[in-house]
Amino acid sequence: MTEFTVWAPEASRVRLRLPGAADHEMRAGRGGWWRVEVPGAGPDYSFVLDDDDRALPDPRSAWQPAGVHGPSRIYDHAAFSWTDESWTGRQLPGSVLYELHVGTFTPEGTFDAAIGRLDHLVDLGVDLIELLPVNAFNGEHNWGYDGVCWFAPHEPYGGPDGLKRLVDAAHAKGLGVILDVVYNHFGPSGAYAPMFAPYLAERNTPWGSAVNLDGPHSDGVRRFIADSVLMWLRDYHVDGLRLDAVHAMPDTRATHLLEELAVEVESLSVHLGRPLSLIAESDLNDPRLISPREAGGYGLHAQWNDDAHHALHTLLTGERQGYYGDFGTMECLAEVLTGAFFHTGTWSSFRNRQHGRPVDPRTPGHRFVAYLQNHDQIGNRASGDRLSASLSPALLRVGATLLMTAPFTPMLFMGEEWAAATPWQFFTSHPEPELAAAVVNGRRREFAAHGWPPGDVPDPQDRQTFVRSQLDWAELDKPEHRTMYEFYRRLIALRKSRPELSDPHLFAIDVRHGDRFLVMRRGGCLVAANLADKPQRVTLPGVARRVLLATGEGVTVQRDRIELPAETAAIVAL
Repeated sequence: MTEFTVWAPEASRVRLRLPGAADHEMRAGRGGWWRVEVPGAGPDYSFVLDDDDRALPDPRSAWQPAGVHGPSRIYDHAAFSWTDESWTGRQLPGSVLYELHVGTFTPEGTFDAAIGRLDHLVDLGVDLIELLPVNAFNGEHNWGYDGVCWFAPHEPYGGPDGLKRLVDAAHAKGLGVILDVVYNHFGPSGAYAPMFAPYLAERNTPWGSAVNLDGPHSDGVRRFIADSVLMWLRDYHVDGLRLDAVHAMPDTRATHLLEELAVEVESLSVHLGRPLSLIAESDLNDPRLISPREAGGYGLHAQWNDDAHHALHTLLTGERQGYYGDFGTMECLAEVLTGAFFHTGTWSSFRNRQHGRPVDPRTPGHRFVAYLQNHDQIGNRASGDRLSASLSPALLRVGATLLMTAPFTPMLFMGEEWAAATPWQFFTSHPEPELAAAVVNGRRREFAAHGWPPGDVPDPQDRQTFVRSQLDWAELDKPEHRTMYEFYRRLIALRKSRPELSDPHLFAIDVRHGDRFLVMRRGGCLVAANLADKPQRVTLPGVARRVLLATGEGVTVQRDRIELPAETAAIVAL
């Protein structure tokens, strides 16, 4: 017998539909759950609600082989043959993250194709790969944030078994896997869950209706999210989750959903005997997200730190438009390096209000994920241009040095390590003409407000926009790209060989700065960076013994002074 269940607390009738058979009436039970047992059923099934004869996929479907509009298929998690029994996990502290999008990481755009590039990441020195969302969405290619099936991996990527093969192969090579998940909204096409139950609130996010976390029937919605979280960690053996835009998950209940998730994940981690990480993306600059529950926080393990990105980006590029307006000074970077956030209850000109809250200096810096580039900071630019499109290789190396020696958890975006020339643009493949047109026109309107002619903004629906965004691995054979890659390898190796360079204690960092230069003391090491287009002689707070790594030629030290050519950085031992 096969038991089918579905949560539909407001339905008056629910039927199970199997191919080639009459519908099976389901029985209502406690808490709005409907059940029926059927002999010899499978593998495909759908549900029918009330008097509407449409066949709907299971909101908790583990497999959608015919796409998000097709029937669900029974999937047995226990049938996969794992080989990672000896895997003990990979903790976030001390790790280097690598963000990648499965669809553009390789020309094939599949989980199995990504396996073929894992040796590259091992050679680079990466510890954890972070996959952009892989749960099922409508269409062939998409960033992944339009997902509608929160329990099912996207079939064109390789489906459930494909994701498991990738995780299993990564673990065999010593790489952990973080999965980006979206619980703040459903995508615009194929979101059938709200037809079964009140999954949506009356409030909106920038991407659609907010999820019902605190209204009537929100217990079931919260359980839906928690079960999805536990499934990825338990059944797919992933090592952590990045929770997208948690600031768009309004929750007025006494215990926030994020705290509940932290409690359940901690219990699962103890049971599995390996570390499991929850990383939040938040626009709030609120350290309570990562403060221990014992101290009144939510107990998440880390959060993305856009302030660190903005402080570095503005100094390297000179851009000051939009949310970059308050950044761009050496003082700003110094505040971020020693306090994690720049906006700490201070004025934000972009928001036209005060923003943020101070970070307790005892908070370890590894709870903040920092980056020079990520999918948002590249892809949400009009042309999806990377830093390598506008910065010199010299300045790219300076930026990488500051990132890798900061007290945070560093993250690279795929291709950054060789200064990839390919853009990473915003792309979609919505098959519905009206939705496709709305996305294209909305994108053009957005950037027209910033002075971009419509013809200069890539069409998200044009397949070539997606193709342009695929990594060109042949670039690694070109001297200029290979040189950058080798520099990143040496930089990451040095970070891992000198414990002071990954020391997370914010209170132990001393930063001195002047006109386009900065010196950061990291225990027995000094990091000196000259961002100016001219050589500079910088006085050091100590006597340098030797240069451990320089980003370019011509760096010399004489006791407590260092000569830095233009756009150069160096790490020296005291």
